[in-house]
Amino acid sequence: MSTHPTIGITTSLEDDTQLVSRDYVRAVEAAGGIPLLVPMPAEDATLEAVAEVLDGLVIIGGPALADGLTGTLPDDLDPPAPDRLRADRAILRAVRRDDKPVLGICYGMQLLNAEAGGTIYGDVEGQVEGTQTHSQKRGATTHPVTFEPGSHLHRLLGPDPVTVNTRHLQAVCSVGAPFRIVGRAPDGVIEAIESPDGALIGVQFHPERMGAAMRPLFRHLVRHAARRHLQPS
Repeated sequence: MSTHPTIGITTSLEDDTQLVSRDYVRAVEAAGGIPLLVPMPAEDATLEAVAEVLDGLVIIGGPALADGLTGTLPDDLDPPAPDRLRADRAILRAVRRDDKPVLGICYGMQLLNAEAGGTIYGDVEGQVEGTQTHSQKRGATTHPVTFEPGSHLHRLLGPDPVTVNTRHLQAVCSVGAPFRIVGRAPDGVIEAIESPDGALIGVQFHPERMGAAMRPLFRHLVRHAARRHLQPS
């Protein structure tokens, strides 16, 4: 048996074709995990079987999420394909039943929060006064994020503000249990959430595109997954 934990990576869905940036695969691999792309089968029972071979999960970025929506979606944001959303929900619920760790990225963070009963702004820039532009297609580039002292992300990524990419129109409005808010942009937009034990982390930015600076985040996921992987069956 390999000593490296297996980390599932979800995909996008376009024209009935599953797609994923290799940045996610490389980030998991560089952190010591074995990346495994999660399929979108016809039956959720198949995903239950897939979850059994996973030690952890990355839910990648994607389009809009309507679960727990506050407000309406803007015209320049599309909802996810129904088959993708169904598969993402199914694999997330399956891995969480066994308390396996999850890293949610952008859409993935919002899905984690929605599944926990939290809410999401359909278009945070239009709904919250004073919010800066956070979407690249609307002209945004980067911005700093400050992490809450004592949080896992503060320990992993350092005490100073971290400059991140910004590629979202939606944003978390309220968090569901067991999450707490641990990262914010200067305008107050929620940029990171985590569970008390650090097994569940969601970030609004895209760490897979930030190279070595975000390797501690992926190593954290892999370490949590390794504990599950090495447990006797």
